[in-house]
Amino acid sequence: MPRQLGELEDAVMTRVWQWNRPVTVREVLEDLQQERSIAYTTVMTVMDNLHQKGWVRREVDGRAYRYTAVSTRAAYSAALMNEAWSKSDNPAAALVAFFGMMSAEQRESLQAAVRIAQGDEPAEGGTRPER
Repeated sequence: MPRQLGELEDAVMTRVWQWNRPVTVREVLEDLQQERSIAYTTVMTVMDNLHQKGWVRREVDGRAYRYTAVSTRAAYSAALMNEAWSKSDNPAAALVAFFGMMSAEQRESLQAAVRIAQGDEPAEGGTRPER
């Protein structure tokens, strides 16, 4: 199970996931600098740590690396939810409490996800899940 990303790791991974293409440290740095003062070496260290932890893969591009996400943000979020749920001594009560925290829009998304998982409607991309 993945551990939750730290604040800076999450900020970096958010960009990698959103851009959905190989990215350089420089690109991430320039985008992060719009929000905060941060050094190139800090971003480089975070991206190297993310590589060591298996969150991103990297390929040499000249004198730099290009980083690509290993999985999606949705998969990361699902793994965190699963880990939290599995730690509960009463999973049903935990789910009821979680559902109670959801907005109407989130509940609609949950209902759509259940229909997709049950094969009642196609997933994104038009394919039905295999059973």
